[in-house]
Amino acid sequence: MTRICIIGGALQGMEAVLLARAAGYHTVVMDRKPTAPALSLCDEPVVMDPLKDRDGALKVFSSCDAVIPACEEMELLKFLDSVKDTMGVPLLFDLAAYNISNSKLRSNEIMASVGVPLPQPYPHCGFPVIVKPSSQSSSIGVSVAYNESDVEKGLEIVRSLNDKPVIQEFVHGKSVSIEVIGNGSTARSYVTTEVCLDSNYDCKMVKCNPSIMSEEDCILLGRIGKDVAESIGLKALMDVEAILTPKGLRVLEIDARIPSQTPAAIQAATGINILEELMTTAIGKPADRVSTGGSSVYRHVIFKDGELRSSGEHIFGSVREPRFEPGLFGCDNSITDYEPGKKEWRATLITRGNDEEDADRRAAACIQRILDECSIEEFLDGTPEMI
Repeated sequence: MTRICIIGGALQGMEAVLLARAAGYHTVVMDRKPTAPALSLCDEPVVMDPLKDRDGALKVFSSCDAVIPACEEMELLKFLDSVKDTMGVPLLFDLAAYNISNSKLRSNEIMASVGVPLPQPYPHCGFPVIVKPSSQSSSIGVSVAYNESDVEKGLEIVRSLNDKPVIQEFVHGKSVSIEVIGNGSTARSYVTTEVCLDSNYDCKMVKCNPSIMSEEDCILLGRIGKDVAESIGLKALMDVEAILTPKGLRVLEIDARIPSQTPAAIQAATGINILEELMTTAIGKPADRVSTGGSSVYRHVIFKDGELRSSGEHIFGSVREPRFEPGLFGCDNSITDYEPGKKEWRATLITRGNDEEDADRRAAACIQRILDECSIEEFLDGTPEMI
């Protein structure tokens, strides 16, 4: 059986374990924290800090068929890159591409050079604008500015992070994403997903279905991903995040690492396993899995203080000792620490349908079943404040 070592047991690590198990791989998760949630999901947990026990880590790496980092700690990523030629197995990660994507300023320059539609830069656009740090992940340090005074406040936040600012027009619309895998010369884009946000602008749900965008827009986003990946010589995986605005697609950023959430939604809907495709590409075989069709809904929820509410991925990330629980409340699969009568629990619920309507219906039925079986009055589903 193929053995894969996943470095990092948080959100990305849980995603990697789910995909690896779906591919039939034996999963080894390494994390320095014994409470890392992916450790309870994998076949073989290893509590170890590779930076403090490099020989021990290399021994684990060499016992596997591939290694993939599921973290964003730069010192650790640099170490993995430095030993990739001595570990004897493929490292499913491209540090050079990650360094590009980790700088919004640099990646925007590259995307602009290949004609990618980007939000207009400030001050060549009207208010509101987004002020964000160039090198932070997720929504760290991001603020919305409605006037010049707000811009200065946003810049102060960026300066406090010791970072450089990126200021662009605030674009609104449907948030979409696509994964891309490259072999250093050519690249392939995969399936479009929709990323739905909670009231804190954190991802609470991913939807995968053919109706997310028009076929024309899906082809365009796929071409954008392929062009950017080939322009940077991508040798692993990245995703492209964009907004479908009334004026068309506007690309927000690229991230050259395994994403959380979107690949699991793709696998559930289409049968295409992004991790399996990445592994196949790394060993020089065709990555050509064809979609089986279908749709899916991937949703985080939390039960706390007697209330069931949608949960952003970062709140869900504090789950402890989760397990996979297929069929929980009628879902197809879940990651959860739920137990009957428990006062606080979290769950990621994955439901599949033949089409968008079927997947949405089954996802709603799952929520209703939780309400009924746990005697909860309502489901609180926050959304971002609209501008």
